[in-house]
Amino acid sequence: MIDKNILIAGLAEKASALINNHKSQTREDLEKNMKALFTQMLSRLDLVSREEFDTQVAVLHQTRQKIESLQNELKAFKNKKDQ
Repeated sequence: MIDKNILIAGLAEKASALINNHKSQTREDLEKNMKALFTQMLSRLDLVSREEFDTQVAVLHQTRQKIESLQNELKAFKNKKDQ
């Protein structure tokens, strides 16, 4: 995983260089270059969409319920065995 501080420092450095060279660029070129820079930096992050996140939350919830159910069954089995 990429260190957040290194990523931010790199992004700031590259953005600063783009802004300093702005005199030779049109506003549209600067915006285009900044978007490309942000897109490149964001693509390096391990991000998931909200839909993927919500799906994994639902799977985790179902898994926890199943584990609790199995634990209860195991307790009942042990209690029955001990009697």
